[in-house]
Amino acid sequence: MNILAFAEQRSGSLKKASLEVLGVARRLADASSGSVAAVLLGGPGVSGSAEALGQSGADRVFLGEDALFEPYSGDAYMLAVAKAFQSGEFGVVLFPATAMGKDLAPRVSAKLDIGLVSDVTEVLGEGDGVRFKRPIYAGKAYSTLAPKPGKAYAVSLRPNVFPAGESARSAEVIPLDHGVASTDIRALVERLATAEGGLLDVAEADIIVSGGRGMKGPENFPMIQELAEAFGGAMGASRAAVDAGWIDHAHQVGQTGKVVSPSLYIACGISGAIQHLAGMSTSKVIVAVNKDPEAPIFKVASYGIVGDLFEIVPKLTAAVKELESS
Repeated sequence: MNILAFAEQRSGSLKKASLEVLGVARRLADASSGSVAAVLLGGPGVSGSAEALGQSGADRVFLGEDALFEPYSGDAYMLAVAKAFQSGEFGVVLFPATAMGKDLAPRVSAKLDIGLVSDVTEVLGEGDGVRFKRPIYAGKAYSTLAPKPGKAYAVSLRPNVFPAGESARSAEVIPLDHGVASTDIRALVERLATAEGGLLDVAEADIIVSGGRGMKGPENFPMIQELAEAFGGAMGASRAAVDAGWIDHAHQVGQTGKVVSPSLYIACGISGAIQHLAGMSTSKVIVAVNKDPEAPIFKVASYGIVGDLFEIVPKLTAAVKELESS
């Protein structure tokens, strides 16, 4: 089975989630004696990322280097990815379930008239017996889906769940005859604005420290930021903290915020509402700090600390800094 993987990049830099997608693509292709092709789209200079795709498992890279692809356009990218898929005998097209991937995957699947399995957190089996596991009902249950034999399909994979691909390959770079014209683009991005430059996005972070209603006010969130920076991670927040105006929505983790799956998630003063758990329950290790021993967050936590976060968090920060300096 030949597999096409969409490689997401921003400003010429590949997203970590793209390398994770290639890792899954490589595993599935090897199990069925197939090949892996990546499709890389972007403005002038994006070709510099092609080598890294080979080192992550791609045999070929379809390169669409055109000013039409910078910045991202759902219309342009959909047509280009569909053209790449139709140029070879591909059975599957994989996407990262990032903000871009969640927008692009359904567009491509509709254009190609193929099925889509979204936000997959586990790939079971191989070859014709492959199955995909994904959370449903706000993470309270899981659904396992099997594609119809002989039918092409699309899959989006949740970031920070799968290991990045590793390979010694040198991918063949093939210029993509995408056929996209400026008249095909119905919506134009005129300006990109970043609210807080320099801060790590929770969707990309491998370690996240989040604060909730227990933080008591915006003046206490620098404490969370300090611990996150000590770990080299990102600062997150619950919906309650965001709704109260204590922190920007860009930091919100949850069903109406960002769904994350870091290696370590530290929840400080977060009770554990279903909406929040839906966004972080697949984290590999969860540490909860809460003064209420009956808080629902403890039911999903790997480790729980019952106590005053205003005493515990500074001590954690000091311990992490001491460990890093030793």
